[in-house]
Amino acid sequence: MPANLTPVYFKAEERYKSAATTEEKILALEEMLAVMPKHKGTDGLKADLRRKLSALKEQQLTAKKSSGKHTDIFHVVRGGAGQIALIGLPNTGKSSIVAALTNAKVNVADFPFATAAPVPGMAKFEDVQIQIIDMPPITADYSAPGQVGTYRNCDLIGIVIDLSADAEEQMLILLDYLESKSLLINEKTQTAEAAGNQKDKKAFYICTKSDIEVEGAFEKVQNNAEGRFDCIKFSTQQPQLIASLPKIFFEQLGIIRIYAKPPGKKPDMNDPFTLPIGSNVHDLATVIHRELADKLKTAKVWGTGVYDGQNVQKTHVLHDKDVVELHFA
Repeated sequence: MPANLTPVYFKAEERYKSAATTEEKILALEEMLAVMPKHKGTDGLKADLRRKLSALKEQQLTAKKSSGKHTDIFHVVRGGAGQIALIGLPNTGKSSIVAALTNAKVNVADFPFATAAPVPGMAKFEDVQIQIIDMPPITADYSAPGQVGTYRNCDLIGIVIDLSADAEEQMLILLDYLESKSLLINEKTQTAEAAGNQKDKKAFYICTKSDIEVEGAFEKVQNNAEGRFDCIKFSTQQPQLIASLPKIFFEQLGIIRIYAKPPGKKPDMNDPFTLPIGSNVHDLATVIHRELADKLKTAKVWGTGVYDGQNVQKTHVLHDKDVVELHFA
C-alpha cells in the first residue's frame, strides 16, 4: 500500500535533513509522525521514525547528563494571558517595543545583534498581563540555533518591520524564515492548513519608526499583507501609539476575560480567567477545575446578550467581561 505522504510531511522532512541541532531534529520528527497518514502503508516508515526519535532523545538526555545542568535559553516560561514573540532583522526596533511597554531589562542599542537571547517582559492591558518576548535578530543568512523553538511555543508572532528602511526586503527575509520553518501558511500549504495538520501560528505586522517612515513604506506592508496579517504602526516618539499597543496585543491574541462569581458571593473582578474567543460555559468550567467540569449542573451569567443572572446552557458562548457563576452537582 502506498504511503501517500502529504506536502506538510515533506516540508517537515526537509527541516529534519537541514536541522542544525538535536532539538530541531526532534521537533521535525515529531511533526512528521503527527502528520503522517495512518494506514498499513506507513507502518514501516513510522517505526523507523520512532527509532530515530528515540535515539535522538536518548542522545539529548546523555548530553544533558554529561554536561551537568543544561538550560535551553530559548525556552521561555509562559506568563500572563498570552505570549507574543517578536521577529525582525537587526535594529528594527524589537527591543524598543519591549522597553516601551514593560519593565524588562532589554538592551536598546543602535548596533546590530545587541540582543543575544530572548528577553521576556510583561505588558499590562487593563486587568490582564501580556508577555512580550524580545528575540535575537535574524538575517537572510543566519538565525540562532534553537530560536525556532520560541516561535513554535508562543501564542502569537509579531513581525517587526522598520519603516525607515527597505520594507520589502525585510518582509521577504522574515516570511521566508517563518514559512521555511512551517510557522506560517503559504500558498503551497493551504490544503494542509484545512486538514488541520499544519502547525500554523497567527502573526501580525508591527511597523516601527513610523515617525521617520520612508514615503509609501507602510502601504507596501499593507499590500504585502493582503488580508493575511493585520498591520499596525508604532513609534517610541509617538506616545499615543505606545499607549494603544497593549489593547492591540490583547485583540490580536483573540482572547476574552471572564470573571468568576462564587455562589452567594461577589465576583472577583481583579483576576479574570482568559479564554479564546468563542469559548463557552463548559470551557470555563474546564479551565477552573478540569475534574469537576463534567459535573457542571447549571450556570448564571451577567454580561453580553443576557439579563443579569440569567440561567444558561453549558454551550452558551461567553463574551469579554462576562461574569459567570457555576453550580456543580
